Amino acid sequence: MGRAFEYRKAAKMKRWGNMSRVFPKLGKIITMAAKEGGEDPDMNPKLRSAILTAKAQNMPKDNIDAAIKRASGKDAISLAEMNIEGKAPHGALVFVECATDNNARTISNVRTIFGRAKGETLNNGSLEFMFSRKAVFRFPTPAMDLEELEFALIDAGLESIEEEEGEVSVYGEYTAFGALSAELEKMGITPDSAALERIANSPVEFSDEQMADIEKLIDKLEEDDDVQAVYTNIG
Repeated sequence: MGRAFEYRKAAKMKRWGNMSRVFPKLGKIITMAAKEGGEDPDMNPKLRSAILTAKAQNMPKDNIDAAIKRASGKDAISLAEMNIEGKAPHGALVFVECATDNNARTISNVRTIFGRAKGETLNNGSLEFMFSRKAVFRFPTPAMDLEELEFALIDAGLESIEEEEGEVSVYGEYTAFGALSAELEKMGITPDSAALERIANSPVEFSDEQMADIEKLIDKLEEDDDVQAVYTNIG
């Protein structure tokens, strides 16, 4: 988990470093979640996840409320989720989640990014079984004993819990998101991030030189306005 943790930490710092780009992306996630499952976060786990993540990134409440209202507004843009799969240089697997109002534009932009980075896009479904979708919560290591925390979360659907460099990561099946979220809230723990993530089933180690090439591609993908999340099999 060492390299994966360092990559995730560095990627998070870069990803959230430009608020002018991040808030619109978070807004898209909130709007789509509200449109799909309703505007009440108590009844819509996906929306609750999006709001938690937005709050963790200091997105103002007014922005969050506006994003929710856009789901039912008369001028609402029709956003759709789409996935694009590919390979980075050195064979690293890359799963890209997008939110777009123009599929052709998004596909063209993402393919161009892969091509310029000497990667390639793959047919949809090529990587579907290389990743597992999990409910993932991350937060600073709490004062309570981790075994106590683990025991408290088992009935809510906990699969595993990890602690590294002052950060705890809680993993569960994606269907357990709501239950795990509610249990953490009951325990007074507010996650820095709460999301449905794609976790590589067989992580692979890459050298520092290879990582430099892979990260160039990932950075460019994350700069695209339609790209919401990028997952890899970096070990």
